[in-house]
Amino acid sequence: MVPDRDMIKTKEQIDGIRESGKINTAVLNYVEENIREGISTEEIDRMVYEKTTELGGIPAPLHYDGYPKSVCTSINSQVCHGIPAEDSVLKSGDIVNVDVSTIYNGYFSDSSRMFCIGEVEEATAKLVCVAKECMEKGIEQVKPWSFLGDVGEAVHNHALRNGYSVVREIGGHGVGIEFHEDPFVSYVTKRGTDTLMVPGMVFTIEPMINMGTDEIYIDDENGWTAFTDDGKPSAQWEVTVAVTEDGYEILAY
Repeated sequence: MVPDRDMIKTKEQIDGIRESGKINTAVLNYVEENIREGISTEEIDRMVYEKTTELGGIPAPLHYDGYPKSVCTSINSQVCHGIPAEDSVLKSGDIVNVDVSTIYNGYFSDSSRMFCIGEVEEATAKLVCVAKECMEKGIEQVKPWSFLGDVGEAVHNHALRNGYSVVREIGGHGVGIEFHEDPFVSYVTKRGTDTLMVPGMVFTIEPMINMGTDEIYIDDENGWTAFTDDGKPSAQWEVTVAVTEDGYEILAY
């Protein structure tokens, strides 16, 4: 598939997304410095809101389609879109994804990191490590005139080699002018298929890697949080990347 013209960002737009990404990365760095056992995810939410606004940005998730918080905090079997709460307290052995998204001067950026809290079981720590490797394998495939399917196959193969599965229903997305844009970035596609990568495209690479089944379900109560169907852990890392004339540039990490 050839990308629509509105998927291709101008130099000015990429410059704006890059500045937004600097704030997004700084906020995640701040979380990394302060996250710890005993902290509530509500405290992480306050941390993200305060640091983002201090740096001149706006937390993109806040009130997006009714989402009530400034960040997503997904713990253990929560695949994504975990909603911060005072009674959700991090304990030793937990793994948590903190997903930060920023608006700055009208431009959007999006990235997330995993954090291991206290003493994490070896098998779970390996999942976190491999999930990061999957993201990196995907990034390596970003180059002009290749295909998004190249990214998907690299991610999927690495997960399978390590005995894990990849979430199918939720993937990466275009970002920059809006929070979520085309294209959809799947991680179960085949090399040489899907959308052509063209200089100026900006999208996230954020595979969700499950220890067990790839099946997920959405929490009926809040309508947002995705869980693994078998209750086993899930891990995810995310970056915003731009396709350049000779490869890629990471705009938010």
